[in-house]
Amino acid sequence: MAPRIRVGPARLPSRESPEEAVELLLERGYTACEIDFESGFWMDYPFAERLGELAREHDIALSVHAPLFGFMGHLEPSGRKFTSAVGALDRSAGIAAASGAALVVFHPGFLLGREREEALDAVVEQLGLLRERLERKGRAVPFGVEVMGRVRDLGSLDDVVEISRRTRWVRPVLDFAHLHATSDGAFVVVDPFVEALSLVDGVLEPGAPFHIHFSDIAFANRNETKHLPYGEGTLRAEPLREALARFERPATVISESPDEASSQAIRAVLEASAASSSSRAT
Repeated sequence: MAPRIRVGPARLPSRESPEEAVELLLERGYTACEIDFESGFWMDYPFAERLGELAREHDIALSVHAPLFGFMGHLEPSGRKFTSAVGALDRSAGIAAASGAALVVFHPGFLLGREREEALDAVVEQLGLLRERLERKGRAVPFGVEVMGRVRDLGSLDDVVEISRRTRWVRPVLDFAHLHATSDGAFVVVDPFVEALSLVDGVLEPGAPFHIHFSDIAFANRNETKHLPYGEGTLRAEPLREALARFERPATVISESPDEASSQAIRAVLEASAASSSSRAT
């Protein structure tokens, strides 16, 4: 049997109650969801705990996306921006621990005028400080560092794999929309997907799923410009489905599409692999 592919949205479909959120996820056929804190925190701990209970009951895999300012690699590891970032990542980890989320997704930061190796050293060092804080508070959950969509800044696939290799508790998060943009639209056949997944597979611990962001994307000069409704750009889910079938590792695919119809179209393509595998088995 092929490893399972879970699919879900990048935003909880309701902020009114955990019950309503899970009911909507189930109605829409999702088996995963990323809790959306990019713009700030809106969920308290009791909400997170109840959401986690319901997600486990209904076999929905949760993850958390930390606020956008929650990145490491600051020039001053004691300044206000660094302190705010640590606080944001700490609270994200607290919500993840309360809800049973699989990991906290965060952005890798910026070059800030430095050479790439110097910036990576700063990210890894500051992640070490963060980890010590989280361990003391019982919040040492896995983190996921996301591939970014700007070709001249920190956050390439090689960057996030290196951060993961040097920390071991931070997993690469493959954003194929960003990879498509920075490669000038190369992700239209299976091979680039396989190559990216292979790099990540080499640093993930056994049994950990690939964590993937996916949507159609507009780009210019090898930089992302905006997420598109599925079908309006050139990124498709079929090559991803075929690439994932070559690995003995489950995957969680989070749709960052701007509309529900696009997320459903992506889900249908990815779940077709599971349906075909089941039919062959019988």
